[in-house]
Amino acid sequence: MHGLGATYYEDLNQLEAHLKTLDFCTFSITYGDYPGFPFIGGLEYIATSSIELATFVHEVRTKTGAGKIDFVGHSEGAFQALYLPKFFSDVANTVQRVIAIAPPTHGTTFANLYTLSYTGGNLTKGLVDTALQLGGCRACTDLVTDGPAVRRLTATNGPIAQPGIRYTILTSRYDELVTPVETAFVNEPGVENRFVQDYCPEDRVGHIGEAYDANVWAIVRNRLSDDLSGPGVCVKGAPGK
Repeated sequence: MHGLGATYYEDLNQLEAHLKTLDFCTFSITYGDYPGFPFIGGLEYIATSSIELATFVHEVRTKTGAGKIDFVGHSEGAFQALYLPKFFSDVANTVQRVIAIAPPTHGTTFANLYTLSYTGGNLTKGLVDTALQLGGCRACTDLVTDGPAVRRLTATNGPIAQPGIRYTILTSRYDELVTPVETAFVNEPGVENRFVQDYCPEDRVGHIGEAYDANVWAIVRNRLSDDLSGPGVCVKGAPGK
């Protein structure tokens, strides 16, 4: 599942192609786009997009006959990978693994830019939220610190991690958009939280680059096979990208 402002044919498309060469069966969709403009996805409210994604999950299972599926998501898509099993029990029953790359789980300050909206208290915060929504980015207000979708995921209906699902949260210490970087982690039993740098200290990959980073790909590939090791050989990622 792609990130905010992306589509199925960018963001995770190269990782998807890589996994296909290893005989993984993969499916993807552009979600959260506006009618008549499918070129930018992930803009709709999280709750709205989650319905679209849940429908897609059922379509994939019907098409393939698969008993279980895995979720791999980046950024907003990683948030959705956590959100869907929690709020759609019929989806949770089909998911075996969740691999969430840089999810804004507890909300992001967008490199502290959103924090500036609090300068004038609730008035300026409200104006910024309204501007984001009028500008077409409804998901933006959902995913910031204390955003509505963040509150639903983290503070309602029990834990994030659902029974029977293996969770891996992966992010970079140098992620410049999902900030602070620890906001990605889910500190619950049965969840593995990892920095890319736990395995590859010299990889200074940034937020966008995490979707294209060879070290990230290796970790994703391993977790899809229940291998808890890191990359066999580390490469240097692109800092700030």
